[in-house]
Amino acid sequence: MKIKGFTLIELLVVMVIVGIMVVAVGSNIGSGNESTVLNGAAREIASALRYARGHAMTHRKESAFQFDLEENLYQVTGKDKEYKLSNDIEVTLDVAQSQSQNNSQGAIRFFPDGSSTGGRVTLEIAENKRQLDVNWLTGQVEISEH
Repeated sequence: MKIKGFTLIELLVVMVIVGIMVVAVGSNIGSGNESTVLNGAAREIASALRYARGHAMTHRKESAFQFDLEENLYQVTGKDKEYKLSNDIEVTLDVAQSQSQNNSQGAIRFFPDGSSTGGRVTLEIAENKRQLDVNWLTGQVEISEH
């Protein structure tokens, strides 16, 4: 009589193959998660910049988007709340010299006609990078992926 079943070696080979597949899928999910977090942060900041521009135009007075690099916090004129980005996100500001208070804080100002001081906010996690450019003449905000 022959007994049907699997040997211990066959079971171990299958378990190793399954383990390799889990590691491969898990690492792909992790890198997609960074990209998702970065895209969400970029959209959130773009929305805040557009709000600041709209606020300046509707209230007919200057409005500002201010960022604190040490704390990863930003604030917008017309809102009392401070908004915090994940500490995993590295932020770089490229703003007009007059809007840079020190190496850790800077602002982009918007004027009643829709123009701005212009600037760039760069967000980065690992190898993923997003740039938000604010046109000084029109105040338009664009997100680009690098």
